[in-house]
Amino acid sequence: MTVNIDHPFDASADQLWDILGTPDRVDWVPGVNHCMLEGDVRSLKLPGAGDIKERILLLSAERRFIEYSCFEAPGTLQSHHASMEVRPTASGCRLLWRAEVTPVELEDFVRTSMEACLVQLEQLLAP
Repeated sequence: MTVNIDHPFDASADQLWDILGTPDRVDWVPGVNHCMLEGDVRSLKLPGAGDIKERILLLSAERRFIEYSCFEAPGTLQSHHASMEVRPTASGCRLLWRAEVTPVELEDFVRTSMEACLVQLEQLLAP
C-alpha cells in the first residue's frame, strides 16, 4: 500500500526544508513529544502510542530530499519506507511525500497521520 501526497505551500522551498531537513525536529509531527537522533537512527516517543525507531536512509540538502524507514513500532506494522522531497514552485514550493506501508489495513492511519503533519507544517510556516 502506498500513500502519495503532493501538497503546495506558500513558503519557500528553503523554509520548508529547514524543518524537514532537520531529522530530529518534531514540532511538525502531532503526538510526538520527544525525538533523539543517534547516527542514522531517529527514535520518537508518542505518549499513549509507544516508541518508534526509524532509520534515515538518505538525507540530501542539495536535492531537499529525505528517505527513511521505520524498523521498530508497536502494533501490526510489517514494513515502512518513505521519502519526502521539497520542490520550489513559482508561488512557493511543493512537498512530495510517499509512504509505502504494510499491512494495507494501516493505510487510513498513515494517511491521516501524514495529513495532520501537513496542518502542523502550514501553521509553522504561516507568516
